[in-house]
Amino acid sequence: MEIVTILWKEMIFFRRKMFNIISAAMIQPLLYMIAFGWGLGSDVVIEGHSYMHFVVPGIVAMTTMNTSFSAISVRLNSMRLHDRSFEFYLTSPVNVRFLALGFILSGVFRGMLAAAIVLFIAFIFGVYIHITWGFVLICLLNSFLFSAFAYAAAMTINSHYDMNRFNTFVMVPMTFLCGTFFSLEKLPVFLHRAIMVLPLAQSTTALRAIALGKEYSPVCLFVLLAYCIAFYVYSVRISRREIF
Repeated sequence: MEIVTILWKEMIFFRRKMFNIISAAMIQPLLYMIAFGWGLGSDVVIEGHSYMHFVVPGIVAMTTMNTSFSAISVRLNSMRLHDRSFEFYLTSPVNVRFLALGFILSGVFRGMLAAAIVLFIAFIFGVYIHITWGFVLICLLNSFLFSAFAYAAAMTINSHYDMNRFNTFVMVPMTFLCGTFFSLEKLPVFLHRAIMVLPLAQSTTALRAIALGKEYSPVCLFVLLAYCIAFYVYSVRISRREIF
């Protein structure tokens, strides 16, 4: 019941800000498709496919990451440090496990909505992506882990400037190094292996393989699931520490 209450409150917030949220989720993918799809990649072929077909799964992975992360980090950051309203949750008779899960699931909703928007924009551009249940599952796991990551980060940092630095040194490098716009196979072996440890690289690789009709290793599912569990457990712990 606690989860439903938190989700309901976040859905009310989403409804009030719906236009701003949806328009913000559309701008970045649209610009990437125009710049990298029509502009840079109109005549580029990678792994036997047009660059647009190659890059869209990467944009889906990147967008679910950024949207899920920003939805929770910005919201919690404001509630903790600006208006102090998050203290009401911590002092209320709500189990911290459900408290964390409620906020994380609201980020998952925003991430999946952003993924649907990207796929719709791709459809308008004439790019038809092969979507399976595996594709949806990976998007869900990717959204969940970055929502949990955002929750943990927002509960850990103590200023808006720290969150900006976190975005600069963690989120931005993942955006450009995890194969969103290029094939990781082109990298040196040691660098390729190092980057594949990152969750976005696993999500991008798996989504691209599914979209292009190729086989992918089920190991990525276990890696993403492990990240989800780890970030969720840490989120619960940091919430309890905030109380005491």
